[in-house]
Amino acid sequence: TSAPCIRAWASLPKATAHRQATTLLQEGYLRRPPGGRLVAGPRLVALAQSIDRKQIAAAAAAPVLHRLARKLHCVAQLGTLENDMVTYRIKTGHGAGDLFTRVGFQLEAYCTGIGKVLLANLAGADRDAYLAAGPFPALTRNTITDPAALRSELEQIRTQGYACDNEEIVEGLICFAAPIRIAEQEVVAAISASKLVEANRRTADDIVISALMAAVREIEDAIQYTKSA
Repeated sequence: TSAPCIRAWASLPKATAHRQATTLLQEGYLRRPPGGRLVAGPRLVALAQSIDRKQIAAAAAAPVLHRLARKLHCVAQLGTLENDMVTYRIKTGHGAGDLFTRVGFQLEAYCTGIGKVLLANLAGADRDAYLAAGPFPALTRNTITDPAALRSELEQIRTQGYACDNEEIVEGLICFAAPIRIAEQEVVAAISASKLVEANRRTADDIVISALMAAVREIEDAIQYTKSA
C-alpha cells in the first residue's frame, strides 16, 4: 500500500475506517485470514491483475501502432473498456492532432470501432447487461441505436474478428478495430485504424483489415515474449 494511501486511512475516524473496511470485506476487495490482519481480497487482486494486463498490452502495442499508422497513413489507437466506456491509451499517426480523441479520453462504446470490439468480447451476461442499460443515442445517421440491432452487430464482430465504425460517431470518419488477446484468449484491449473519408482516396477495406490483423498478431507475440522473458 502506498504511503499517501496509508496516511489517508490513518487520518480517518476509527468508526469511519471500520465501516469502510467492513464494506470492502463484504464486496470481496479485502479478506481477513486466520491471523486477523486485513489483506487484499480476490476482487482487488483481480483488479490489479487486470490493470497490469492492460499496461502490458499498451506497452507491447506502442511501436507496432506507430508502424501501422505510417503504413496506412492513418490514426492508430489502442483503447480499453472501463466501466462500459472506452478509455484511449495510445494515439499516433497521420492527422492524430485533428482527430477529436486524445489519450485518457473516454467515449461511449456502442458507437466506436474499439468499443464494439470490446463489447463483442465481453462475457455473455456482461454483454446482456450492457445492452439492457441503454438508451443508445444517435450521434450520426449511421449510429446503431436499437439494442437488437446492436446485439446482432456484436455477434457478427465476435465471429469475424474485427469491427467497423462506419461513420457512426462522426460523419466522414471510418474506423476498423480488432481485439488484443493475452493468456487464455482474454481480450484486454483493442486497436484501431481511423481515417477521414475523402472522395476517391479511401484505402481499400481489405488492405486496412489485413494490416490491422497483422499488427494484432505482432502485438500478441510481443506480449507472449514479455510474459515469458
